[in-house]
Amino acid sequence: MMRLLVYGSHGPQVQLLQLALRRAGYEPGAVNGVFDTRTEEALRAFQAAHDLSADGAAGEQTHTALRPWYTGYTVHTLRSGETFYRLAVRYGTTIRAIEIANPALDPLNLTSGISVTVPLPFAVVPTDIACCSALVEVCCAGIAARYPFVSQQEIGQSVLGRPLHCLSMGGGTNRVLYNAAHHANEWITVPLLLRFAEELAHAAAFGLPLGGTDARALLDGTALFLLPCVNPDGVDLVTGDISAGTVYESALEIAAAFPDISFPAGWKANISGTDLNLQYPAGWTEAREIKFAQGYTRPAPRDYVGNAPLSAPESRAVYDYTLSVSPALTLSYHTQGGVIYWQYLDFDPPGALEIAERFSAASGYLVEATPYVSGFAGYKDWFIQTYDRPGYTIEAGRGENPLPPGDFASIYAENLGILTSGLTATRQSR
Repeated sequence: MMRLLVYGSHGPQVQLLQLALRRAGYEPGAVNGVFDTRTEEALRAFQAAHDLSADGAAGEQTHTALRPWYTGYTVHTLRSGETFYRLAVRYGTTIRAIEIANPALDPLNLTSGISVTVPLPFAVVPTDIACCSALVEVCCAGIAARYPFVSQQEIGQSVLGRPLHCLSMGGGTNRVLYNAAHHANEWITVPLLLRFAEELAHAAAFGLPLGGTDARALLDGTALFLLPCVNPDGVDLVTGDISAGTVYESALEIAAAFPDISFPAGWKANISGTDLNLQYPAGWTEAREIKFAQGYTRPAPRDYVGNAPLSAPESRAVYDYTLSVSPALTLSYHTQGGVIYWQYLDFDPPGALEIAERFSAASGYLVEATPYVSGFAGYKDWFIQTYDRPGYTIEAGRGENPLPPGDFASIYAENLGILTSGLTATRQSR
């Protein structure tokens, strides 16, 4: 949910506001997350043009008016004589985009008063600004509206009540589940999955290839489930959307006991200080012994296993949802190192190594065994132990976390082959 933004505000929601203003044709200056004079002037001009009080503050009514430029679509109430062609001209989009967004409407039999979803002429998912939970919400809403064959749902909530969003598309018995951002400072994986979802949906809708393969063929017989942001509270802390107040002070107090970990850049845990990728019931006791020996015996910015497996609401929600989906393959996106981890203990799921080598060829990433000190209680570990099916941790990109938005293009290029081939990998291995 977008909060009140005023002159002097800062953070990723201000970047999102600045981006929306620019998309709407009002120049806020640099999209830098600082609510400065240029941003205020652009906002006042937008408000005046949309019959709002031009007070230069982005509150609920202003955010509602800006929502088409957050989500990438608007809902138009049809007037007498209006056609898809006229709507396409008015909004700068295409007839085909409108048809795809409104599969139940007959363009030759339109009546006044009906609502038409109109995609706007830009990609929904921004990849050059910092992530936050509000961005995830508007992106999921926009993708689902523009491509109605994409379903959106909430599978649970975070500690602070932020929804854990899921996007799904395709059908058939081959189910695959991709997740990202168990770790807060690995947030660049969130736009990675969101952009992939948008590009896959667009290519499938328009009959186009994605990554050299026909997108409709990728989804033929495969149901894809994406959890783009497992740890929304932690992401908001790292990127600055949580930067004051009691929640921030509580996190700061946790971090103070671990001065060697930079704050908030080094924060991986959920907002309560539990590492969500050390929460799964696969060697959790071993993980606790290892991490306690390293000094992580209490809530921490990283590596604290919690007081019991699945004690964090985020990991419990992902666990329950995975059981409900029962996927044939999972990808868990982390950063960094350019590495693909595929094993848990001596489990050797059928076809798993072959698929990992295929991923390696597509990305240039190395296939490696998980280091012992990191080899327990992760999502991948639990999935392999439970199902004896291929599950992977992908350590995308290279550098120091959190990786900057400027690395996104290279990370996406490296991982597109993994993301596309993962849709059919288990079909090919049978």
